[in-house]
Amino acid sequence: MDWADTPEQAAFRAEVRRFIRERFPAAYRPDPDAAESVEPEDIPGYNWPADRVSYDPVRRRAAIEWAEALAERGWVAPHWPREYGGAGLTVLEQYIFNEEMAQARVPMVGGIGVALVGPTLIVYGTEEQKRQHLPRILSGEVAWAQAFSEPAAGSDLAALQARAVREGDEYVVTGQKIWTSGAQYADWMCVLVRTDPEAQKHRGISFLLMDVHTPGITVRPLTDMTWSEPFNETFLDDVRVPVEDRLGEEDRGWYVAMTMLDFERSGIGGAVGYRKSLEDLIEFIRGAEARDQLRADWPGAVRLEVADRHIEVDVLHQFAARTVDVQARDEVPNYEASVNKLFGSETHQRLARTGTKAFGLYGNLWQREGAPLDAAFTRDYVTSVPHTVFSGSSEIQRRVIATRGLGLPRAD
Repeated sequence: MDWADTPEQAAFRAEVRRFIRERFPAAYRPDPDAAESVEPEDIPGYNWPADRVSYDPVRRRAAIEWAEALAERGWVAPHWPREYGGAGLTVLEQYIFNEEMAQARVPMVGGIGVALVGPTLIVYGTEEQKRQHLPRILSGEVAWAQAFSEPAAGSDLAALQARAVREGDEYVVTGQKIWTSGAQYADWMCVLVRTDPEAQKHRGISFLLMDVHTPGITVRPLTDMTWSEPFNETFLDDVRVPVEDRLGEEDRGWYVAMTMLDFERSGIGGAVGYRKSLEDLIEFIRGAEARDQLRADWPGAVRLEVADRHIEVDVLHQFAARTVDVQARDEVPNYEASVNKLFGSETHQRLARTGTKAFGLYGNLWQREGAPLDAAFTRDYVTSVPHTVFSGSSEIQRRVIATRGLGLPRAD
């Protein structure tokens, strides 16, 4: 397919580049030791939901200034309709916008509040819910977290057990969630709970909006292999949630959640980010500084691997473009998105291994000072491990591809 920009798209791309060049705050610098984000499309060194409440006043102010600059154009939520504060961009314009943001290595703002919660509220929310939440998502006043997974309900999300019992105009919620990314920085959470334990597995589930500061909610950060805390376990102990904070119909929350997941992004940010990392590796290998920090046999050990990674990153870029093409035809990506997620996760892991392998014993250095490329690939090697698990494990993605893409029978 021909992915060349039309004249109108080329003009929009130039506009985005100019805006970033002129408006991105000089003080908003990447901090490799700042709070980690587990989103593959996030820019290393930035985590906007955490930056907006950073203890560093310079970083906090810069994050807010960037959000304000984007808000002037409606580019905090470029894909939202104009009547809800977005820019009303077409799917292809949004693709170009995301690509240029990733290419410039500057962060999107709003987190899942913009990417997932807001669009779902636009579809299912009451007018009161929209008035309450959408403006505060756009302004950056409120950050959101997604509390779906449980200790015994990850890939099999419909097995969730968190219980909500209705008492008058409130639900009383009890249960535990886990892998709640960024909940320690969030103000609100969207939570799946079981409201009818006698119903079939995918029924009897409701979708609730919860203020994180409600009594009975405890957010406990979990330390990962990098000694950072990107996600949490969340305990719900007799949490009282107004019925008016239910999104969609009672016992039909599964379908609201599936709509939310339909808003998952194309993956272009990840594709561009991996390409930039590969370019950094190639530039380092070619430089004089690398002579003492590469394994002695690096040409034979990794030269072909670097070539393979270059091809894979380009293929991933094409998968992202294909997903966007499906969306541009007013269709919902299904197995196409699963192909993208599966290939992207595994490409990330292979790229991280190749980069670490190139440095030999220097690849064991965790501290940044004195390490090649500031230990970026060593750290990425570790952080890439869960990428084939979260947001839909590789096993789940292969099942979707097999049944929905290839038409193979389900192996129940």
